[in-house]
Amino acid sequence: MTRYMVTAALPYANGPIHIGHLAGCYLPADIFVRYMKLKGEEVLFICGSDEHGVPITIKAEEMKKSPQEVVDYYHDIMEKSFKGFGIEFDNFSKTSIPLHHENAQKFFKTLNEKGYISKKTEKQYYCEKCRRFLPDRYVEGTCPHCKAEGARGDQCDACGKVIDNVSLIEPKCKLCDSTPVIRDTEHFYLDLDKFQNKLKTYLDSRTWWKENVREFSLGWLKDGLKPRAITRDIDWGVKVPVEGYDGKVLYVWFDAPIGYISSTMEFFNRSGKPDEWKKWWQEEDSKVIHFLGKDNIVFHAVIWPSMLMGVGGYNLPYDIPANEYLNLEGKKLSTSRNWAVWLDDYLTRHKPDILRYALASTLPESKDTDFSWTELQQKNNGELADIYGNFINRTVQFITKYNDGRVGENPELRNEDNEFLDTISRKVQSIGKLIEEYSIRKATYEFMDMAREANKYFTVQEPWVLGKKDKSRLDTVLYVCMKAVVALACAGEPFIPFASKKLQAFLGIKNFRWDSISSVAVPSSLEGRELEILFTKIEDKTIEDEKARLGRKAEEKSAGKNENTLSLSEISIEDFKKVELVVARVLKAERVQGADKLLKLSLDLGTEKREIVAGVALHYKPEDLENRKIVIVKNLKPAKLRGIMSQGMLLAASSSDKSRVKVLFPDESCEPGDTIG
Repeated sequence: MTRYMVTAALPYANGPIHIGHLAGCYLPADIFVRYMKLKGEEVLFICGSDEHGVPITIKAEEMKKSPQEVVDYYHDIMEKSFKGFGIEFDNFSKTSIPLHHENAQKFFKTLNEKGYISKKTEKQYYCEKCRRFLPDRYVEGTCPHCKAEGARGDQCDACGKVIDNVSLIEPKCKLCDSTPVIRDTEHFYLDLDKFQNKLKTYLDSRTWWKENVREFSLGWLKDGLKPRAITRDIDWGVKVPVEGYDGKVLYVWFDAPIGYISSTMEFFNRSGKPDEWKKWWQEEDSKVIHFLGKDNIVFHAVIWPSMLMGVGGYNLPYDIPANEYLNLEGKKLSTSRNWAVWLDDYLTRHKPDILRYALASTLPESKDTDFSWTELQQKNNGELADIYGNFINRTVQFITKYNDGRVGENPELRNEDNEFLDTISRKVQSIGKLIEEYSIRKATYEFMDMAREANKYFTVQEPWVLGKKDKSRLDTVLYVCMKAVVALACAGEPFIPFASKKLQAFLGIKNFRWDSISSVAVPSSLEGRELEILFTKIEDKTIEDEKARLGRKAEEKSAGKNENTLSLSEISIEDFKKVELVVARVLKAERVQGADKLLKLSLDLGTEKREIVAGVALHYKPEDLENRKIVIVKNLKPAKLRGIMSQGMLLAASSSDKSRVKVLFPDESCEPGDTIG
């Protein structure tokens, strides 16, 4: 029996998950895995946060925190977001764990011992002001190929070309904006050229790959592969296991894919089966499938197979169903400009199934596609509510209200009934086949088309007429409709799992296999059962608010505003006398979804309760403040931050560079409501 080792690209732990990430790999991977498990296949779904590399160190310096604190913070946010969205990893690990460091160093040592790693002295940018070598993403300038501005030291996003060291035009240090100098430094290289012929044979054999993935991968071999640096001059990461090379770590692209293996090992170590991982990564009947976005193709289709060939004993990737890019409201997604829909923020206001369905029906499988709030509204209102939900609700309501909750058990099926049931059965089979081919968009359409066909059948059969003149025929029609409801409840699980689970629970469905959906039993009675409305309409005002919210965030980012900071303007002595400082007790503290620096504090002011939003999350955990007494400015005009009305301002002191923030705690003898001054 074939087993499937499925991975999704490790997300960088330097920010939350946005819809581009979901459409690129996480949602299609989850839909595929859910289907394969329902089919009864042996599947393991592995992922984890990618916690090394320059983006992490840059984020840490921006936040005035250690890299470990940053990755721990974002790992937690990402893991909660994935769970809230219904992405069911079997294991979500971290590349900062000791187990992974050991594995990455073993890979390096083995490749080095086998002669696949060389050393080379190269020129690299060095910032004299910061007193450090500048890895690729610490430098920006003009691309030497297409002359686009904002190119990084390793790659230009505008033209997609790799940039050789120190070839940027007008380079600038991203940390201090000064012009770096060029110095010599020694690094280790993976000799990709030694795998040229093996890789050509390997890629030629992958005839079933998506054309864009295969052609892109083969394109890398046309000009001949060259050695690629696998070490960087930074402190954060997997240390190079060679004496005399302190201050150098393994480049993130080298250690990250090894994280799949480390996550698998961690999973089985936790399960008490420490050697079980080998079955998934080394035995011939295991197929390794990597879901990822197109920016990761070269690393998984060229470099990663080279590493596995060099080490030996591992299965090479069986398939790499990479997706193209998702745009947002007609423009390219941009985290730097805050032009994105963040998952943790979305989940505070909307159901996960709506976004799952909207994205699944517009995935960028072969070309870039666009997401818009208007389209999400149309998908919800016009399809999930008016087609899928309408059929289920009208069937259930008719049986409950007009047929005493009874569903016929001995139907006398006519040709039209059998034809409809055959159509439903074919749709289920088609959905499965399309998912296996990674054609998630078409599979999503076929799922909704089941509901379209069901609505047609219901309308043509006119049960409201049959109830008056042919009870026997009515029982048959309602039975057939319930067969369709059951099929929708089961077949919808990969796409809209939350609604599907609710519907399955209502129908009493506990266990089923995909191939036997047509034979899942229909309940004989719905008496005493209640089914909530699965999808309600989204109002135009809600969509207008979301669009305005998106634009406002981008404008604030562009203007350099920081919504996480509250401060008093410059005021006179007379104005300051008007400030009312009051002691408050923190009843509850919690992080604000989608905000790195914000905590929401529920306060007791003695005679009243209030909520404030404070920008201290980088310096205090919620539990550090709960049940503590603090001082707030009570008589400020309320301000809305991240959708929360803040009724005051926390009194705190900060260092001149904002690297340290200290909350001012009053004497313990003070009570909530006491005034200061």
